[in-house]
Amino acid sequence: MKNLNILVCEGNTPEEGKVFQEAGIKTHTESLKESLSYYNKSLKIDVLNPCLELNLNEIVPKLKKYDGIIWGGSSLNIYNDTPEIRRQITFMKECFKNIKKMLAICWGMQVAVTAAGGEVKKGIHGSHIGIAKDIKLTKQGLNNLFYKDKNNTFNTPAFNFDEVITVPNNAIHLASNKINKIQGLYFKHNICEIWGIQYHPEITYEKMISIIRFRKDKLINQRSRFKNEEEIEKHINLIEKEIEISKKNLRMLELKNWLNLIN
Repeated sequence: MKNLNILVCEGNTPEEGKVFQEAGIKTHTESLKESLSYYNKSLKIDVLNPCLELNLNEIVPKLKKYDGIIWGGSSLNIYNDTPEIRRQITFMKECFKNIKKMLAICWGMQVAVTAAGGEVKKGIHGSHIGIAKDIKLTKQGLNNLFYKDKNNTFNTPAFNFDEVITVPNNAIHLASNKINKIQGLYFKHNICEIWGIQYHPEITYEKMISIIRFRKDKLINQRSRFKNEEEIEKHINLIEKEIEISKKNLRMLELKNWLNLIN
């Protein structure tokens, strides 16, 4: 595997990243870089936060040097019209025109789909809190190299309340489960090939448990996802059982396969 140049886009605002760090939880970018290094320690990774007011005239001409871009997760909701979200959509459109391969993870897929003319809304059938169960590959998913050696049905770390409801033109549906029809997606836009996933192969279940405990008040009082802390602990217990049978190399296969696709 050659020394690839990768651009990583942090989906969270700097403020949210600071909150994570102060709680002793790795940012999504830190988790991603650690997981990528498991497969290739020679990657040259640049990190950029498109929530910020970027000098696009300076940045955009440099985008063509990257072999690929990975756009990570966030606690934002794409349908909220905030400056940070508008900036991300604008920068995504520039990436479509300048970078040939993209891995769009969770929030990243939602930004990519929106920028390409699709639509994202609050999940109709609920949410994933730390884990997504029984994701099934479609026929197209089984034949896509992005899912090479992946089990036909699998569980995976995930944390999302929103979902893709309208895909971009000519998109190929790769994976789904009972909560989100679109768990895996492939489409082309401008010069860019995008592999989008609603879940998080780059994040460990242990980190998901830390996030759940850190956000327990919001999950109970704002999201109404759990009635009380006892329910949260029961849910965490289910995730801990998954840890016992989960294998790291299988959980993160999508990262390995994507790196091979851009190599």
